[in-house]
Amino acid sequence: MSNTKTSSSLKTLCRTAIFLALLIAVQFVTRSMGQYVTGSLVNLILIASGLMCGLWGGLAVAVLSPICAFFIPAFPQVVPAVALGNAVLVLLWVLIAGAKNAPIARQAIALVVAAVAKFLTLYLVIVKWLVPMVLTLNEKQMAVLSASFSFPQLITAVIGGVLAMLLVPPLRRALKV
Repeated sequence: MSNTKTSSSLKTLCRTAIFLALLIAVQFVTRSMGQYVTGSLVNLILIASGLMCGLWGGLAVAVLSPICAFFIPAFPQVVPAVALGNAVLVLLWVLIAGAKNAPIARQAIALVVAAVAKFLTLYLVIVKWLVPMVLTLNEKQMAVLSASFSFPQLITAVIGGVLAMLLVPPLRRALKV
């Protein structure tokens, strides 16, 4: 492997680790600010990691973040579903708008498609499958999980996408990515 390729791979690995650490820190610092703040920032970081670290770096952040952020989650059964929703968001953003200078129209399409896909993934897997059929929950717990993994997921994915559209281009220029 050439030194240039090794250097590039190392930079990508370091950026991926930084995005993962940033995502975990943001979740910890903003958890008292509510789902709309935390979720929007999480989605921003997920999208930015995919666009700046490539598909594999972004997917690593998407899948590892729910595991690392919640060492002892209240509902560990939802961790794989959250990882899946995160991966769907990153995958669609990178595939649709991953090019360095993707036109605003492609970014807008990525925003809508990825936000709706993440919402549907989490809603169907958690609200329609895990909550009623797999998890043993009382009514209050069912209501909390159902509310958390329904419409707010769409809103936070859209907000995170808009923030990514605003922040990733100058960040790419600054870091020469």
